[in-house]
Amino acid sequence: MANHKHVAVLPGDGIGPEIVDEGVKVMKAVGDRFDYTFHFSFGLVGGGAIERLKQPLPEETLTQCRKADAVLLGAVGGPRWDRNPPHLRPEKALLGLRKELGLYANLRPAILYPGLESSSSLKPEVLEGVDLMVVRELTGGLYFGDKRTEKTADGLKATDTLVYHEHEVERIVHRAFQLAQGRRKHVTSVDKANILESSRLWRSVVERVAKQYPEVEVEHMLVDNCAMQMVRRPADFDVIVTENLFGDILSDEAAILTGSIGMLPSASLGEGTFGLYEPVHGSAPDIAGQGVANPVATILSVAMMFRHSFHNEEAAGMIEKAVREVLASGARTMDVASPGALALSTEEMGDKVVEAIRRQQDDPKVPVEAMM
Repeated sequence: MANHKHVAVLPGDGIGPEIVDEGVKVMKAVGDRFDYTFHFSFGLVGGGAIERLKQPLPEETLTQCRKADAVLLGAVGGPRWDRNPPHLRPEKALLGLRKELGLYANLRPAILYPGLESSSSLKPEVLEGVDLMVVRELTGGLYFGDKRTEKTADGLKATDTLVYHEHEVERIVHRAFQLAQGRRKHVTSVDKANILESSRLWRSVVERVAKQYPEVEVEHMLVDNCAMQMVRRPADFDVIVTENLFGDILSDEAAILTGSIGMLPSASLGEGTFGLYEPVHGSAPDIAGQGVANPVATILSVAMMFRHSFHNEEAAGMIEKAVREVLASGARTMDVASPGALALSTEEMGDKVVEAIRRQQDDPKVPVEAMM
């Protein structure tokens, strides 16, 4: 019996439509293997929605997302909207989606695939064994606190408020410990407890929740030290859990570990099985329309969709194994290609992954090694 799934697809701006096309292509290929039928509903978001509907997150798009089993998002933003007022910035759509859809947990894995060591600026011996997961709280902190700019006798004064409630910290920390149970059983909680009151609350909640997971080792690390240790000894990290702003910065730093930000997928989750899946990178308007963007982060985001929203570990593993095989064969897009090497186009890279998936379909004896 076919599994019917409704996926809301939001291509967005810049390279978004190009990479989303490849994600949908891979989703269909895996769907054929596991007897899925998909209904795709396409919506406007970000700069394109501002241009056509005068708002970054139209109500129609939100309605489509609420009706869906999962959302696949490309990227939003670009310099053409940089001078817009805050409520008409494309990035406002991301905050709106997270808040309105109740997506409080952002999962950002960073895995170094064999053969990509030379794409990183770090030494290969430092990168060996890198496989970490950043768990970022997504609906609290500075991004959602009160903001204001006011005139004073000394000029303008801007204020951003950092607020966390105990229950917000507790639910994201539980998520991190639960993930660690299925990985290497180590959680690094990142804060700035030597300075920030919100971080002191964060640390106290982590210590309390940790008692419920005695098999998981937990350590506390200040964010500035964590930023240094991620490039000094990245393979020592398993699950990193942190607040919104710190998670945003650290997960982008993790791109250097994988060779390119074009390799980093993400899942934004709430309660239940619904989730929003997107690459970590931005809209890259400087290469939009050239067919050179790396679709791997989007393709791996589709794998996370099968894992977390559809609860199909075998399908997720099939996609991840296909990506691993394609990269091991030497296939590269421009961002991770060796100097002077011939780089594949966005579409060609997607085709290679689909071919690898179909090879697995043709030979059922091929093991599917899911990477958690």
